Amino acid sequence: MFRASIVTLYPDMFPGPLGQSLAGRALERGDWALETTHIREFGVGRHRTVDDTPSGGSAGMVLRADVLAAAIDAASAPGDPRPRYLMSPRGRPLKQDLVREIASGPGAVIVCGRFEGVDERVIEGRGLTEISIGDYILSGGEMAALVMLDAIVRLLPGVMGNAESGEAESFEGGLLEHPHYTRPAEWEGRGIPPILTSGDHGAIARWRRSEAERLTRERRPDLLPPPESA
Repeated sequence: MFRASIVTLYPDMFPGPLGQSLAGRALERGDWALETTHIREFGVGRHRTVDDTPSGGSAGMVLRADVLAAAIDAASAPGDPRPRYLMSPRGRPLKQDLVREIASGPGAVIVCGRFEGVDERVIEGRGLTEISIGDYILSGGEMAALVMLDAIVRLLPGVMGNAESGEAESFEGGLLEHPHYTRPAEWEGRGIPPILTSGDHGAIARWRRSEAERLTRERRPDLLPPPESA
């Protein structure tokens, strides 16, 4: 069973949307597990302080290494085979190949940063791999963790009713997904492409591939291999 452990200052944000729809039903069935560790419980002093001013001077605050390390250790006992991730805008981009890699494993320990960041020493000392969901800044790592988990959980066995529905989606084959149509046959003067109602499955497959290639060239040419040099 895939087991996700979230280390966060805001445990009430979980499961959030992951408690709904396919992921939520899979969570209820026990197809995967989710647990949270509250960083504040490991804070120091009477006020359970978790952060301090940046060494060298700067704006904002930084999560302390000793506090965060204690929370991570509580979430991941010695010998735990699960990889540890830190949601961070400077991390490795979250792409579908990485999602598949994580989904095929035993689970993940996901650390959600806050403030200006976390002490670099805990990243090194606890072997955290930094993961980014995009080139923008969020208030904290919780929303990013929810995004990553949603992408992972839907790939777990038994979560999606039809496994084939995930195989043709954007990024699974290196291309963006082809357009989709359904009833009614006419809507506001727009019809369904005739080939999709032709019954010719070979022609339909070729059309879908062609459309996927067209959309990828137009919208995400960076996904296509570079042209071969003469």
